[in-house]
Amino acid sequence: MSKILKESRGRVTILTIDRPEKMNALDYDTNQELIEAFDEFEADADAYVAVLTGAGDKAFCAGADMTDYPRRYLDGKSSADFRVEYTDGPGFGGITRNFSGTKPVVTAINGYCLSGGLELALAADIRFCTDTAIFGLQDVNWGFHSCDGGSIRLPHVVGHGNAMELILSGERIDAAHALRIGLVNRVFPQDELLERTLEFAERLATRAPLAQRFAKDVIRSAIGMNLDEALRMETRSFRDLADTEDLREGYASFAEKRPATFKGR
Repeated sequence: MSKILKESRGRVTILTIDRPEKMNALDYDTNQELIEAFDEFEADADAYVAVLTGAGDKAFCAGADMTDYPRRYLDGKSSADFRVEYTDGPGFGGITRNFSGTKPVVTAINGYCLSGGLELALAADIRFCTDTAIFGLQDVNWGFHSCDGGSIRLPHVVGHGNAMELILSGERIDAAHALRIGLVNRVFPQDELLERTLEFAERLATRAPLAQRFAKDVIRSAIGMNLDEALRMETRSFRDLADTEDLREGYASFAEKRPATFKGR
């Protein structure tokens, strides 16, 4: 039985991790399903935005299911084979590494968001949560550290000091703290989270998809560049949009004082 529920709402794809009895932790099979689901979303020309959430009201994702995931992933592999496969593979949940990810991904974090679950959320573009959500990268409590982008992405999101505090302590923080340090964008009551997230995602899906994808690429690629190099890249990206139908539609809709209808061309 599938543990990743897929639903379409217009141009928004909703992906739900359906293992509430395990706090939506990903076992090996569920992880593979989520990898496939994100690949399908990225390939679907009619899908503009993805929303990722967890089933139930207790957890978004508590990370990897440690009773199954490590054993299944390592089964029959040497440590050298594992390192090559994991480094070059799609990583946790399909979006933490080696994923082109050109389209916006929004998370609706409905409870515990821990370790690999937080790494999944960090790999998304926008994070909304409930006022009861709990966050943490707890790996140091068990003798290792994040391996799917937690220690790389978190400093860019919350700053060096806040990231060091979370990563080196392994402690948890609540939704109010997460909002204060910029880990999440917005906080909603539990019963409003999904609907408010979907309303936002639907608004995102009305914007020019090529412009969004180009902008997302610029934002990600600029990390680590010097300012002049980043500005040149931004200008090249802007210039590449000049010949698109969407840009002409945007100008026309502005002049005609009507909503734009973008086609991703």
